[in-house]
Amino acid sequence: MVGRERRSDAVANRDRIVEAARAELSKSNGAAAELKLHRVAKAAGVGQGTLYRHFPTREHLLAEVYRYELTQLVDAVAPLLAEHPPLRALICWLARLVEYARVKRGVLAAIEASAWQDLCPGRHHRLDQALEMLLDKGKAVGEVREDVAAADVILLLGALSRIPEAEWEARAQTVVTVIVDGIRPH
Repeated sequence: MVGRERRSDAVANRDRIVEAARAELSKSNGAAAELKLHRVAKAAGVGQGTLYRHFPTREHLLAEVYRYELTQLVDAVAPLLAEHPPLRALICWLARLVEYARVKRGVLAAIEASAWQDLCPGRHHRLDQALEMLLDKGKAVGEVREDVAAADVILLLGALSRIPEAEWEARAQTVVTVIVDGIRPH
């Protein structure tokens, strides 16, 4: 039924399911393989049938968690820039990204590349645009090197995906600090 508005209780159920899945993923440090759908349904206060009506597979639920996290990350840029100088806003945003990366790593590990493309087409450009906005504001006030592009920073942030889970706490912030130090003017 395209064009038909969803009932408010259906929307509320979907939102509770996504929030419960996010909470379960947080408990398991983003390990998507450990996400138990029956626990998600119970935590959301819905039956398994309701969960499966909204999310036919674990991958669909994980993709929705990913979409939610990405939206939260992108939407954080404007308030951070309003509250902080550009470089500080970038540092705060990168701290959020580190937390997000933990969830994203678990989500990406659970979804095959071909299925991922079908579930989340065109989502990554929003992240690029958010980072580009932060870098441009930093460049405008001389806090970021002129030759740094969002693509450069994203490549460097890829190192987060290679940090073993056991070393995450010790290394993730160090990687971000090295990136921030590298984008500052000489």
